[in-house]
Amino acid sequence: MRGIDDTTRRHVLKVTGGVGIAAMIAGCADDEPVDDEEEPDDEEPVDDEDPDDEEEPDDDENDDVDGIEIEPDTEIVFEGLTQGWLGVEPEEIEGEENPTLVLEEGGEYEMGWEEGDGSQHNIEIWDEDGEVVDDLETELAEEGGEDQFLEFEASEEMAQYVCEPHEGTMIGDLEITDGDEEVDDDEDEEEDDEMDDDEEDEEVDDEEENGDDENGNDDENDDE
Repeated sequence: MRGIDDTTRRHVLKVTGGVGIAAMIAGCADDEPVDDEEEPDDEEPVDDEDPDDEEEPDDDENDDVDGIEIEPDTEIVFEGLTQGWLGVEPEEIEGEENPTLVLEEGGEYEMGWEEGDGSQHNIEIWDEDGEVVDDLETELAEEGGEDQFLEFEASEEMAQYVCEPHEGTMIGDLEITDGDEEVDDDEDEEEDDEMDDDEEDEEVDDEEENGDDENGNDDENDDE
């Protein structure tokens, strides 16, 4: 009986010890702080703005000037600089680099350069294919002057004015307009003026007729 009691006692102690250890472990687990706080969202806020709603740059601000109108019988003077033709005269092109010139078809013009930068320059007028128009070109020279000017009648095949050895930088566009367009505009204005005059005459005639009718009615009333 003693052997059985000892065995039972040892078994009970083992069980009791195991339960105690388990309880301690459970207690430690309960003592650990619980992190109830939510972790911050690292994602960046979504931009709800539609990219299409963003203002687009005004194309007009980036567009180059269409061109500078030059009246017929005008002398066009440049300064010959390797970095580009610099406008001198008329005042509309003064200070402009490689300005686009709007010429009237059939108009007479003179164009060239008087002062340079010491490099050799010339001036030529090209068509769209880069060919010289009507032999309009000068000889290479380090200084400008009368021999560096071209006299010509503007024609529709003219596309550019160029310094041949510096065609990459000393080049400007030519736009040739139809002179008849202005004539047509003037004719339209004259027709409009004539129509306005006719309408005014009709109004005057109507007023005179109405006045005569009123006078006639007054006379009849007087006779009665």
